Amino acid sequence: DTTATSGSTPTNNVPLCPPSTGSLSQPGSYDGLTRIKNIQQIEMGKARMVPWYFSPYPQELCHLPVIYICEFCLKYLKSKNCLARHRMKCKLFHPPGNEIYRKQNISVFEIDGRKNKSYAQNLCLIAKLFLDHKTLYYDTDPFLFYVMTEFDQHGLHMVGYFSKEKESSEDYNVACILTLPCHQKKGYGRLLIEFSYLLSQVEGKLGSPEKPLSDLGLLSYRSYWSNAVLEGLIQFMDEPAPEKPPRTLR
Repeated sequence: DTTATSGSTPTNNVPLCPPSTGSLSQPGSYDGLTRIKNIQQIEMGKARMVPWYFSPYPQELCHLPVIYICEFCLKYLKSKNCLARHRMKCKLFHPPGNEIYRKQNISVFEIDGRKNKSYAQNLCLIAKLFLDHKTLYYDTDPFLFYVMTEFDQHGLHMVGYFSKEKESSEDYNVACILTLPCHQKKGYGRLLIEFSYLLSQVEGKLGSPEKPLSDLGLLSYRSYWSNAVLEGLIQFMDEPAPEKPPRTLR
């Protein structure tokens, strides 16, 4: 229900109990230890990022200065040499699943959390590094993940994603949404939000992000809808006024 498309950090409000929904919602953490950042840096492709929050990676990786992540299958490795050996075996040059959108160098892949469980779980681990208000669930079966990529000569590289429940009684169209910090301020957050609403239109639903929104999510959705309303008003003002029928005297 939230997005990390802003550079500011959200407040830490700790609820009394974990969320009852099966998704990655609700602000705050549920264990004091999870409020302590445990990963120093991650490296994905050409980008090296400093995490903001705790994520439950294996304990043996937490003491390393950098965790290396395959940017195509999202497997985490302990060294650059391990990553190089992995890339010789890894056959992926894009996310798994079906490519459902492509325009110029931007594509979106739909990934089933049940069919691609390992990828989905690794994606959740990455998301948790930058979303403090999320509680990580390893049961990704009920979710679909929509991964946005940017194409170059080396493959299709993830820039962000959103997830949603396959069956939502509240018609939520987003459970979790994130633009990677190295790709923020490029308009990808807005594009992800817009794409989530377009999917809802195709499904014949109104659609709404899961509540409550985080601080970052609230800012992002306010920005999106402010721009959408302004664009609608400008389009309305630019339309020529309908001609009035001439008056006749009787």
